[in-house]
Amino acid sequence: MTGSRRGVIFTLLMLCAVLSLAGTDLILPAVPALPAIFATNQATAQLVLASYVAGTAVGLLLFGTLADRVSLRTLLVSSLVVFAISSVTCALSPDIWTLVVLRFVQGTASAAAPVFGPTIIRQIFSEKAGVRAIGLLGSVESLVPALAPILGVMLLARYGWQSSFELVGVVAMVAAALIFVLGLPQQPKAAGAQGSYRALLLDPVFMRYALSQAMTLAGLVVFVFGAPAVIVGTMGGTLDHFIAMQVCGVLGFIVAANLTSRFAERWGTERIILVGTAMALASAVTILAYALAGGNDSTLLPALFLPMNVGLGLRGPLGFYRGIVASGANSARGSALIVFFILAMTSFGAIIAAPFVHQGLWPLGIVTLAIHALSVGLLLLLPRMPEAS
Repeated sequence: MTGSRRGVIFTLLMLCAVLSLAGTDLILPAVPALPAIFATNQATAQLVLASYVAGTAVGLLLFGTLADRVSLRTLLVSSLVVFAISSVTCALSPDIWTLVVLRFVQGTASAAAPVFGPTIIRQIFSEKAGVRAIGLLGSVESLVPALAPILGVMLLARYGWQSSFELVGVVAMVAAALIFVLGLPQQPKAAGAQGSYRALLLDPVFMRYALSQAMTLAGLVVFVFGAPAVIVGTMGGTLDHFIAMQVCGVLGFIVAANLTSRFAERWGTERIILVGTAMALASAVTILAYALAGGNDSTLLPALFLPMNVGLGLRGPLGFYRGIVASGANSARGSALIVFFILAMTSFGAIIAAPFVHQGLWPLGIVTLAIHALSVGLLLLLPRMPEAS
């Protein structure tokens, strides 16, 4: 495969990943307007977001199962077509419950990109280039939650709530047509006991990378979810302080994610994974210590939160890639499980932290620290892959 074709395929994979995230972040600004549009309440309108996430979780496991039975191109193109149709149909919804159901379908279709993207990257790039590609993919994905809502607000103000759905629908159809024309590498078939989720769940090497990856990312996201309420409600800060914390964190992640392959080449993949995971834990420890010492200055949070983002950037591309390698020929299911674990850990952590965020920074710090401590513990207790000679 030529370098230019690899570049085009990778660009399309990034577009698919952006579409999957835009299904939440681009639509987010329209959610507060839905109760008035559909004569419902805000709690019901929130199901528009929840049903998309639930559909994504189902889609992850579904596409992971189908990957060794149907070609990658067929699955990815079909998922994009379903995503496009369901997106446009969402814009035509006559009532809120129709929209909620269609969002579940849209979320299910959106799961193809996170399942197949890492597998395709592994097939078209060497290990070193693959880690760099996953780092670049993560960098692009990290910008979507910051930029997509801004575009969503502009679309809502000028063209109405339907425009965000119509936009992702059109882009998804274009992506489907391009992938259909260009084709994709063929996914190797998983054979025997390897081709099952059970085999992966019983594999301690795979679970080491999958769960530690999920917990490191979940710990960060749980903190982000709770931070606005803590900053505004208990620390006397504003949303500008939260935005500053996010911008600082995203920049730190991007820089680290795009340098990690060089660090791994010099000091070893396993060492960088452990250092990044420990750095995220140290950040959580520092935040909790600051809270317990009575610290209440939200302007310091960007500095306290930055190492957590840098740690994720260092270990994220390497850990995800090693998880895919550890899953062997069962890589689509491996990718699906890693992302599923991320969703599950994030949801579980957010549920635990939510009732206590009104008490201040310390409860959020405890939950965040516990998740990161489990991540480090898994790396130390479970067997690892050998370093390449």
